[in-house]
Amino acid sequence: MAAVVEVRGIVNRFGAQTVHNGLDMQVNEGEVFGIVGGSGSGKSVLLRTILGLRQPQAGVVLLEDRDITHMRQAELHAVKARYGVTFQQGALFSSLTVLQNIQLPMLEHLRLPDPLRDELALLKLQVVGLPADAAGKYPSQLSGGMVKRVALARALALDPGLLFLDEPTSGLDPISAAAFDELLIGLQRDLHLTVVMITHDLDTIFRTCDRVGVIVEGRMITDTLDGIVHNTQPWIRAYFQGERARLRGGLHGA
Repeated sequence: MAAVVEVRGIVNRFGAQTVHNGLDMQVNEGEVFGIVGGSGSGKSVLLRTILGLRQPQAGVVLLEDRDITHMRQAELHAVKARYGVTFQQGALFSSLTVLQNIQLPMLEHLRLPDPLRDELALLKLQVVGLPADAAGKYPSQLSGGMVKRVALARALALDPGLLFLDEPTSGLDPISAAAFDELLIGLQRDLHLTVVMITHDLDTIFRTCDRVGVIVEGRMITDTLDGIVHNTQPWIRAYFQGERARLRGGLHGA
């Protein structure tokens, strides 16, 4: 199976603090890959590095076999059109309507007449399960679950094959989070997406992920869900086999 994302020997430092120390990661085409780690482990730093928003002290990131760590800005701009991103809390622009938020990637990367751009944005709204009348609303008028869906619609605006999600169910109640998980599963299947997702939500991990990468002591331990659940590394064991996991049914009988 072809690797869509490869991270090789990444080192990220902030002053004297080393966050990643030779971290390796590989995401294969068509899978949902979850990234997990404790507070301060550098999950968001890793995402920014993969997206080309941060230059690491060492190592390389390859997206579809293209080294983005040494790319010129013009080349990187073209690569960014090939993936979609949702950030924590949605990161919608409060002064723009839902429709305008969804259209932002189209305005940046495509030259389209206004009617066609409106039509495409409405289609993306429908894809994520929101009604057409949400198009004219502003982010302040939306529920938390709707904000997450609009952010997802914006991430899908350019029909990417690769999707990055940063804590997509953070702040949602269990019913809304489960509905978002089901939406993601359906979209990943129907649109043939490769998904890389940072999450701390055990339910989301077990519902959606094919494999999981856990950041521990600056490096990543990667395995299938079953393999990670039975890993004996202390932090991994505490996270996946602790009281919280048992209470939430995370082990699913494991």
